[in-house]
Amino acid sequence: MNILTFDIEEWFHILDNDSTKTEIDWAGYESRICANMDRIFQLLDDYNVKATFFCLGWIAKKHPEIIKRIDALGYEIGSHSNMHQLAYEMNQKEFDEDLKKSIVEIENLIGKKVEYYRAPGFSIKESNLWTLESLSEHGVVADSSIFPASRAHGGIENFSETSPCLISYNGLKIKEFPINTMNFLGKRMIFSGGGYFRLLPYSLIRQESRKAKYIMTYFHPRDFDYDQPIINGLGMFRKFKSYYGLKKCEPKLRRWLSNFEFTDLSTAIGEIDWEKVNTIELN
Repeated sequence: MNILTFDIEEWFHILDNDSTKTEIDWAGYESRICANMDRIFQLLDDYNVKATFFCLGWIAKKHPEIIKRIDALGYEIGSHSNMHQLAYEMNQKEFDEDLKKSIVEIENLIGKKVEYYRAPGFSIKESNLWTLESLSEHGVVADSSIFPASRAHGGIENFSETSPCLISYNGLKIKEFPINTMNFLGKRMIFSGGGYFRLLPYSLIRQESRKAKYIMTYFHPRDFDYDQPIINGLGMFRKFKSYYGLKKCEPKLRRWLSNFEFTDLSTAIGEIDWEKVNTIELN
């Protein structure tokens, strides 16, 4: 089961960087989202593949035509938060308000219930599991925010599942689609999206894809925009991570779509027998 998803945000929505932290900062950068979305739409049309789009409420407000086009083309839409802030930097009230705003912005445009969510930076971790309560309260039935390995923006390193599962927390249950991992030099590593996908050679991605029973991807419009300017204030490592492999990302993804079958989140949910998957107790 291979699931294709895109996190719909602007090229300047870089986390943990002072010059791109707030909406006031964002006003100083040009918008590139429309041209980058055209690339994604063309790619999906070329391969006739379904995908799920996790969209910012901020994008829905600033570029409603993008959200409407995603929906008109038959793709499904989830929330990627409202203002693209790390979940663990908010308290529960702030997170709840941000989530609610994103859902309302999107639902007002498409007239459909938003039922899927992914936190910016996969920033649900052990210290803020209360986010699951907000997701459940606002009608989210499936989440894809768990990064079952150590990373800069959180991650739950001891999370025991890298396949679809149920999370049980404070009496509620939610369907979870964690990011899949591979074993590399004794460590759990990601290969299915973002900078990891851009960094790794396609031969390794293909090899791991052949072995995997489940792949959850995550791409951003900026991953295919090799002409984008350099963001101010990035350190050497962050600059490398944010810009390496941009020119080769789309051709690499096209090879991947040619070699393997992908689908969207709702199709995957319908194919899973949820009475047989593992339930992970979190507290």
